Amino acid sequence: MTLSTADLRNKFINYFKSHGHQAVASSSLVPADDPTLLFTNAGMNQFKDTFLGTEKRSYTRAVSSQRCVRAGGKHNDLENVGYTARHHTFFEMMGNFSFGDYFKKEAIEFAWNFLTSEVGLPKEKLLVTVYSEDDEAFDIWENHIGVPKEKIIRISTSDNFWSMGDTGPCGPCSEIFYDHGAHIWGGPPGTPEEDGDRFIEIWNLVFMQFNKQADGTMEPLPKPSIDTGMGLERISAILQNVHSNYEIDLFQNLIKSAASIVGTEDLENKSLRVIADHIRSCSFLICDGVMPSNEGRGYVLRRIIRRAVRHGYQLGANDIFFYKLVASLANEMGEAYPELVDQLPVIEKVLRVEEEQFSKTLARGMAMLNDTLASLEGDTVPGDVVFKLYDTYGFPTDLTNDVAREHELKIDEEGFEAAMQAQRARAQQASNFGADYNSKLAIDHTTSFTGYTDVEGQANVVELIADNAFVEKLEDGQEGVVVLDSTPFYAESGGQAGDKGVLRVANGEFIVTDTQKMGNAFAHKGIAKGSVSKGDTATAAIDSANREAIKKNHSATHLLHAALREILGEHVTQKGSLVEAPRMRFDFSHFEAVTTEQLAEIERRVNQEIRANHSLATELMDLEEAKASGAMALFGEKYDEKVRVVTMGPFSVELCGGTHVARTGDIGLFKITSEAGIASGVRRIEAVTGEQAIEVVQTQQATLSSLSSLLKTDSQNVLERVVSLQNQTKELEKALNSAKQKLASQQGADMLSNAVEINGVKVLIANLEGVEAKSLRSMMDDIKNRIGEGIVVLGVANNAKVNLIAGVTKNLTDKVKAGELVNFVASQVGGKGGGRPDMAQAGGDKPENLGQALDSVNVWLQDKL
Repeated sequence: MTLSTADLRNKFINYFKSHGHQAVASSSLVPADDPTLLFTNAGMNQFKDTFLGTEKRSYTRAVSSQRCVRAGGKHNDLENVGYTARHHTFFEMMGNFSFGDYFKKEAIEFAWNFLTSEVGLPKEKLLVTVYSEDDEAFDIWENHIGVPKEKIIRISTSDNFWSMGDTGPCGPCSEIFYDHGAHIWGGPPGTPEEDGDRFIEIWNLVFMQFNKQADGTMEPLPKPSIDTGMGLERISAILQNVHSNYEIDLFQNLIKSAASIVGTEDLENKSLRVIADHIRSCSFLICDGVMPSNEGRGYVLRRIIRRAVRHGYQLGANDIFFYKLVASLANEMGEAYPELVDQLPVIEKVLRVEEEQFSKTLARGMAMLNDTLASLEGDTVPGDVVFKLYDTYGFPTDLTNDVAREHELKIDEEGFEAAMQAQRARAQQASNFGADYNSKLAIDHTTSFTGYTDVEGQANVVELIADNAFVEKLEDGQEGVVVLDSTPFYAESGGQAGDKGVLRVANGEFIVTDTQKMGNAFAHKGIAKGSVSKGDTATAAIDSANREAIKKNHSATHLLHAALREILGEHVTQKGSLVEAPRMRFDFSHFEAVTTEQLAEIERRVNQEIRANHSLATELMDLEEAKASGAMALFGEKYDEKVRVVTMGPFSVELCGGTHVARTGDIGLFKITSEAGIASGVRRIEAVTGEQAIEVVQTQQATLSSLSSLLKTDSQNVLERVVSLQNQTKELEKALNSAKQKLASQQGADMLSNAVEINGVKVLIANLEGVEAKSLRSMMDDIKNRIGEGIVVLGVANNAKVNLIAGVTKNLTDKVKAGELVNFVASQVGGKGGGRPDMAQAGGDKPENLGQALDSVNVWLQDKL
């Protein structure tokens, strides 16, 4: 059966929906609340907490087509892209999942029926693997499905035993392979030839039935589960009767678009594969809020962009081109992922800016390489130089190699690799992407949140934690965590800080300094005063003043978000926020500094909506229903199926679980305190509300009044007075510099009488006083013009530093080079320098040696002239 990639994705989702599975949208490529992953790399990532038992969902069966990236951390396919038939930085993983519902028999049936009945793969073309000790799966395949036993291969390695980490949920796998035929080299799994391309894995069924402990013991899970994954690109290639993923319809359309944009007709060129692959990962990463940077996820994105750009230039691209491919990608995948279409202008702008910057970086890298080659001793470019070009400038090593060959040089590949290994080691040591899944304390409680309406309430202490262990009691002065069955305390989420307050019990109280989520429970962190015991009845009271200030700031972020989109454009989306009692911080996508006029208008619009005194309405809705209604979803937030929609009049509608004011008028006043860029394409506004906003305005007014007094003018004319004083200062500085130049010129003329002759050449050596370093060059030019033919060395000591300059008239540079001369002097005053053969400068930090160093020049020159 020949199916388009898009049709196959839909067919898979609909097949499992017809068998009782909930269709779940792909989660973000940036994992929500998961420090163990750099990027989402498998379909099960968004269900991890469900498998761990710390999250409950309303369904026990799910199906999804999850977008994934493997281009950093442990899972990195970047270097293979373009050179193999099936490696990608971005791919889609289709999967079906069972959370304690069905198990091996049903999972195997679903997979076999979909492949053989729904999409029509010949049964004789399929073979399967099972874990060597999994007799149950072997029996199902042989006796229930009817696969010949010679086509059921037992595998004893970790290839067929999956685990979430070194500890935690795990279990045996069963993989389904497709046989491309004997005309393609390769052997079945488990043979020495298994790395060939004949037998291709298309579906992996994971039977999650154990919980692995730190000591290696396997405890049976109370509710065995199913996690499967089938690469959309791989199965598309098989169903479209092609061998390489890059030959499927989706990639062929992207490759043709890329070829047209860069101006090549060689559709088989592997660089086109790289570009077609990389536009997918780059576009979706940007869509999910990742921006190019020099660290973390942003650094991976930057590497992918630069790799794509380099391949474009190899194909002959004469101008920036990569961003032009986003529209083609949106045509291919926009129906399945409408966010691509919605954010198309943003994605294009980010890629265009990054490519423009890389072009400049490339020029700087070439300049550095040329400088290195000019001063190189030997025939090898050092590995640390190659690494710096690669790491700092994004300069490809193969391009460095090409330049070196043109100069009949080679590069130190071993040195470069050593530097790369050192960098990998540093990155691994600094990485947070690893965890012991059993180190998480599993709290089998759900805390009921009452804080939308209450600031105080009665609750029962259901768990106590100290030093990462459950305890029965917290003693006086002991730090720990209290878990209640219900609470008015808001747990930090969506950028809103957790509540503070107090829990009062019979024998004391617990001072809450922060509130966080632990699964479905709320963890009240703080310190005991008196004692707190498990089972106590507590009166939970939040710090009401702190909460009120937070509510004002939180509601203001919603108004700010809407104002930004209204004034700057619909491309603005939230990229993060922090809402605390004293202030708020809001990060958003935008590609240039917000002007003073725009900031004033944004501030005015927010305050206008505050004065409108809209009542805030909240409503629980299905997630898809809420999105369809136009509610804005916040970047990086993980939503349940039921979401809370917060509406502020006709101006703002957002998904939000936080606490808010009753009416916008309760915010009082909104005042922006700063606006700045924090990453490429991301800006940050900081602001205050209520009393804090009034304090800021009063402070600014007091400062303005003080300035008015100092400048002897009224507050309306302060700016005009400052500009006038600036102009006066500039005129005075100009006159002073002119006087200094004339004085330096006169000094130069006076010094010529002190010139001596060495072997018929005029030489002037002078230790100057009262001359600024920046005047040395103009003084040197003047003296060289006056001396006609000769050599000049000038030195001056200022503020414990030495500045030197040497000049040689052009007819003498074959005998004496200014760079060598100035370095001879600089080496004696603790410095070094460089420059042209006729003019060079240097510095040093040993002014006490300057006189002796200058005296030594005559002897040095006698050997040269």
